Amino acid sequence: MPSRTITVDSASWDVYPSGRITQYDRDEFALVFVRGTGTDREVRVTRYSPQGARSREQSLAEMSEAELRRLFEFSQPSFTSPEAGYAP
Repeated sequence: MPSRTITVDSASWDVYPSGRITQYDRDEFALVFVRGTGTDREVRVTRYSPQGARSREQSLAEMSEAELRRLFEFSQPSFTSPEAGYAP
Protein backbone atom coordinates (compact mmCIF):
# COMPACT_ATOMS: atom_id res chain seq x y z
CA MET A 1 0.00 0.00 0.00
CA PRO A 2 1.48 3.38 -0.95
CA SER A 3 2.18 5.90 1.75
CA ARG A 4 3.35 9.49 2.13
CA THR A 5 5.05 11.32 4.96
CA ILE A 6 4.18 14.83 6.11
CA THR A 7 5.45 17.05 8.91
CA VAL A 8 2.98 18.77 11.20
CA ASP A 9 4.24 20.86 14.13
CA SER A 10 7.70 19.27 13.91
CA ALA A 11 6.23 15.75 14.05
CA SER A 12 6.48 13.28 11.19
CA TRP A 13 3.26 11.50 10.21
CA ASP A 14 2.93 8.59 7.77
CA VAL A 15 -0.21 8.84 5.64
CA TYR A 16 -1.96 5.78 4.21
CA PRO A 17 -5.21 5.28 2.31
CA SER A 18 -7.66 3.33 4.41
CA GLY A 19 -8.59 -0.14 3.22
CA ARG A 20 -12.18 0.36 4.34
CA ILE A 21 -14.71 0.93 1.56
CA THR A 22 -17.85 2.91 2.28
CA GLN A 23 -21.13 3.00 0.40
CA TYR A 24 -19.70 5.94 -1.54
CA ASP A 25 -17.16 3.61 -3.20
CA ARG A 26 -15.27 6.11 -5.42
CA ASP A 27 -16.67 9.38 -4.10
CA GLU A 28 -15.28 9.27 -0.56
CA PHE A 29 -12.00 7.88 0.78
CA ALA A 30 -10.38 7.79 4.19
CA LEU A 31 -6.80 8.59 5.09
CA VAL A 32 -5.02 7.22 8.14
CA PHE A 33 -2.30 9.36 9.75
CA VAL A 34 0.16 7.43 11.95
CA ARG A 35 2.90 8.76 14.22
CA GLY A 36 5.18 6.69 16.45
CA THR A 37 5.26 2.97 17.19
CA GLY A 38 4.13 0.57 19.88
CA THR A 39 2.38 2.09 22.87
CA ASP A 40 3.45 5.59 21.78
CA ARG A 41 1.67 5.22 18.45
CA GLU A 42 -0.94 7.84 17.60
CA VAL A 43 -3.49 7.30 14.84
CA ARG A 44 -5.83 9.86 13.32
CA VAL A 45 -8.36 9.40 10.50
CA THR A 46 -10.13 11.71 8.05
CA ARG A 47 -12.36 11.30 5.02
CA TYR A 48 -12.32 13.34 1.84
CA SER A 49 -13.81 13.50 -1.65
CA PRO A 50 -11.15 13.14 -4.34
CA GLN A 51 -10.92 15.96 -6.85
CA GLY A 52 -8.96 14.07 -9.51
CA ALA A 53 -8.36 10.33 -9.68
CA ARG A 54 -11.05 8.02 -8.34
CA SER A 55 -8.54 5.50 -7.02
CA ARG A 56 -7.48 5.71 -3.36
CA GLU A 57 -3.80 5.18 -4.11
CA GLN A 58 -3.65 7.55 -7.06
CA SER A 59 -5.67 10.20 -5.27
CA LEU A 60 -3.17 10.12 -2.39
CA ALA A 61 -0.25 10.38 -4.81
CA GLU A 62 -1.80 13.43 -6.52
CA MET A 63 -2.28 15.44 -3.32
CA SER A 64 0.19 18.13 -2.36
CA GLU A 65 1.74 18.23 1.10
CA ALA A 66 -0.33 21.34 1.86
CA GLU A 67 -3.54 19.47 0.99
CA LEU A 68 -2.51 16.58 3.25
CA ARG A 69 -1.74 18.98 6.10
CA ARG A 70 -5.16 20.58 5.66
CA LEU A 71 -6.86 17.17 5.82
CA PHE A 72 -4.80 16.38 8.93
CA GLU A 73 -6.29 19.47 10.60
CA PHE A 74 -9.75 17.91 10.16
CA SER A 75 -8.70 14.42 11.25
CA GLN A 76 -10.13 12.73 14.32
CA PRO A 77 -8.58 10.39 16.90
CA SER A 78 -8.65 6.69 16.05
CA PHE A 79 -11.19 5.80 18.78
CA THR A 80 -13.85 7.71 16.82
CA SER A 81 -13.35 5.85 13.55
CA PRO A 82 -14.29 2.44 12.15
CA GLU A 83 -11.25 2.68 9.80
CA ALA A 84 -9.00 2.41 12.86
CA GLY A 85 -11.16 -0.17 14.61
CA TYR A 86 -12.23 2.37 17.28
CA ALA A 87 -8.89 1.65 18.96
CA PRO A 88 -7.32 4.22 21.26
